[in-house]
Amino acid sequence: MYIPKVAIVGRPNVGKSSLFNWLIGQRVSIVDPVAGVTRDRVTFLLDLNPEADEPQYIELIDTGGIGIVDEDNLSEHIEEQINIALQTANLVLFVTDSRSGIVPLDIEVSERLRKLASPVLLVANKSDNERDEKNANEFQRFGWQVITISVKQKKGRINLTETIKENLIANNLFDPNTPNIIDPIMKLAIVGRRNVGKSTFINTLLNEDRVITANIPGTTRDSIDVRFDMDGKTFIAIDTPGFLRRKGIKNDLQFYSANRAEKSIRQADVVLMFFEACSQIQTLEKQLLGFIKEEMKPCIFIVNKWDTMVNQMPTERWAEYIHETFPDFRFAPIAFITGKTGKNIKMALNHAQMLFNQARQHIPTPQLNKLVTAALDNNPPPLYHFHKPKVYYASQVATNPPTIVMFTNMPDAFSTQYQRYLVNFLRDELPFAEIPIRLIIRKREGNIDKNKKQKN
Repeated sequence: MYIPKVAIVGRPNVGKSSLFNWLIGQRVSIVDPVAGVTRDRVTFLLDLNPEADEPQYIELIDTGGIGIVDEDNLSEHIEEQINIALQTANLVLFVTDSRSGIVPLDIEVSERLRKLASPVLLVANKSDNERDEKNANEFQRFGWQVITISVKQKKGRINLTETIKENLIANNLFDPNTPNIIDPIMKLAIVGRRNVGKSTFINTLLNEDRVITANIPGTTRDSIDVRFDMDGKTFIAIDTPGFLRRKGIKNDLQFYSANRAEKSIRQADVVLMFFEACSQIQTLEKQLLGFIKEEMKPCIFIVNKWDTMVNQMPTERWAEYIHETFPDFRFAPIAFITGKTGKNIKMALNHAQMLFNQARQHIPTPQLNKLVTAALDNNPPPLYHFHKPKVYYASQVATNPPTIVMFTNMPDAFSTQYQRYLVNFLRDELPFAEIPIRLIIRKREGNIDKNKKQKN
């Protein structure tokens, strides 16, 4: 299924990322007064028919500022990402600043865009008042249709989206009467500390330089959604900024990067937790695993750059090291890969798909109650204040993660240690072998049908 691509381009600090966030209704791209914040291509599937029963998507692309001189000498890489966005876009939104009017760099951008085969819409942002809107008339000299908007004042959004539709329809790229429905797909959050090889992993996965990579800490600033296909299935890989310890966050940019990364974990179906084979596990990674545990996300430990350890350390020793460091994640699978060459990457993706499927399964109540009874018979809970705890019945009430509620007469009788036993017993017997299971112990309230357990 083809999805039209719409790229947002322009010189630095004209409000490209603000426009991107405004159109999609979320704070995805980082917005900061410092020029050059956006480096990679940040994408989002935007439904242009939100009021209709059937969706009609475009892929909206945010890019770095054309002409930026990057503080970390990544200007060439940023320019390459902008060029890819321009060459693949079906429609280009050329964003300018109505308050400042035409500046020399706008002219350079316009000359570059004239060489494209794709149509161009000129979006005059910061048209906050009548004076600014009159200033926007100056941009008509470029020869493209001018749409005045104000992201700050939230003016012009409907006119802009309707104009985008009209242009795509005119170029046979958009049919408002034919939905391009997207099936549910697995979202993978790629997380870890800085320079552990997350972006290289994604570039190898796609066989293209989709994300900027460099031996500079903090190269990736936004969380970047990358759609790709493998073996007939569509996935979304979310490249996240390298995590910093909270006391290591020194500015707003690092703060927003960390928040984006945490949000990506919340939204992910499966988390790929990256380690560097030649480095020890750090406090930062322990903190990150604590967050993954809190969110109860299926997780695969990815030991990257394994080529540096060949014939130096067996995989079993590294696996034991991980299990000793993170005993609560003994159920999580471990993959040893070399992201730069692609070794074992496909195997890790296939395993992630298995975890995705596990987390979506629902166990019938009769089957679950038989297993709970077996667990209690195998290892009865200890007496609590000289009374025997009773379990009336259990039921799976949710998926992602599998959530099991167990009704009893004395919830306090089930210690953390005993609950861990129950979860491990169920994990061994149910198709949840490698994912977190949430167990909730509740006191039976009211008159529950006494025959419920027997019927189940």
